[in-house]
Amino acid sequence: MTDLAIYDMDKTVTRRPTYTPFLIHCAMRRNPLRLVFLPLVILSMLSYVLKLIDRGTLKEINHRLLLGHRRSQAELKPLVESFAEKTIANNIRPGAKAAIARDKAEGRMVVMATASYRFYAQEIGKRMGFDHVIGTNTILGIDEEVHAKIDGKNCYGPAKMEMILDWETKAEIVRGHVRFYSDHVTDRPVFEWSDEPIAVNPHGKLEELAKEQGWRIEDWG
Repeated sequence: MTDLAIYDMDKTVTRRPTYTPFLIHCAMRRNPLRLVFLPLVILSMLSYVLKLIDRGTLKEINHRLLLGHRRSQAELKPLVESFAEKTIANNIRPGAKAAIARDKAEGRMVVMATASYRFYAQEIGKRMGFDHVIGTNTILGIDEEVHAKIDGKNCYGPAKMEMILDWETKAEIVRGHVRFYSDHVTDRPVFEWSDEPIAVNPHGKLEELAKEQGWRIEDWG
């Protein structure tokens, strides 16, 4: 049996979200003229808030606006690596590093499960010592280009739970004790499935739920 420590990424491991900053990072380094589309990015976010589009569609729109419809993996590699290095240097909670070290010392397999795109989240995860990264996948065409289209489900809410279970099955993981960390109430399905749910710097709704359920709350700085 394998004991697991599963971490959300944005605003749990990191202080701030990474998705839009990643796209802006890429636009600034590859084609700054794409920043002219930032008002449309803001408009798409407003459409999401008004529930005119879902989170997956929001990601696809912003990907297309700031990064383009498709990009080769070779072209993306230095952008992904430089963003991962920047994130590690400036956007990691001190408590996340301590928790990862603790979980590894206890012999746990350390896994990231994030709604962010896996193709850049795995670079952040690799630098932090994660054993596996589960995230939102993008379509990879026969041309080996990354497309501005989600492959499967956006790894968010109930879909994150499904994707964790799917990963367990494919990786032939025999579940032992599961510890789960997140900052957001949308991860409630994973919190309830885990053996040891830990709310990290929780926003209001999760803080209320954690207190109601008796879940541990940690401040990672």
